[in-house]
Amino acid sequence: MPVISIKALAGVFDADQKAQIIKGVTDAIVEVEGERMRPLTWVLFEDVPEGDWGIGGIELEVRHVRAVQNGSVRLSDAIGIK
Repeated sequence: MPVISIKALAGVFDADQKAQIIKGVTDAIVEVEGERMRPLTWVLFEDVPEGDWGIGGIELEVRHVRAVQNGSVRLSDAIGIK
């Protein structure tokens, strides 16, 4: 029974996006392992609060992720890592 754990910064994905991710990950497992694995595939989506996630010693914030999502900057620029 595969158990897939997904962690994301709280507030980045809405409920519909999480459902799409969960379905897509499940579909990927089924594509490899076969349809019989669908009811045995667990996907856990965990929201991590701002301040509890860091990259390069810097706390990751939703605004950093949003800047990357909209294509305005790279993550390293958004959080100020050179």
